[in-house]
Amino acid sequence: MSDTNPDGSTPVPPAQPAPPAYGSPAAYPPPATPPYGQPPAYGTPPDAYGAAPGYGAAPEYPTAPAYGAAPAYGAPPYGYAPAKTNTLAIVSLISSLVGILIIPFIGSVVGVITGHMSLGQIKQTGEQGRGMALAGVIVGYVGLAFIVLALIVFLALLPLLIATGTART
Repeated sequence: MSDTNPDGSTPVPPAQPAPPAYGSPAAYPPPATPPYGQPPAYGTPPDAYGAAPGYGAAPEYPTAPAYGAAPAYGAPPYGYAPAKTNTLAIVSLISSLVGILIIPFIGSVVGVITGHMSLGQIKQTGEQGRGMALAGVIVGYVGLAFIVLALIVFLALLPLLIATGTART
């Protein structure tokens, strides 16, 4: 395919049509209000609707009562107290971990008892710390289960230890 016409001449693009002649633009009246940020011009006609009607003075509202000094920086606003964690829940978790790691029987028993007490208090008061209390109870029971399992193994092997001890003499 070539860029020539069938008669061999090069193609010429068609001419653009001339824009329509509408005449001169109509004279528009100046805007009633000046554009934003510009001061109004002198001699401009007043607003077509007239001035806004005058209203009475703003109503007097009572001032808020003074409840004391404003809260310190970083303090929660009025009505929002920080959530309090139940102390027995913390004691339960710590004593149960002590029962697993350091003092086997006593720590686990204290963890289970304080855990159950804290769960009851949390149910009544709505304090935080339910997860810690549950963890303290569970870890305490696991510690007690290890102690019971060790006692069963010791008692099961006790006759074997006695038999081997008396056989040597």
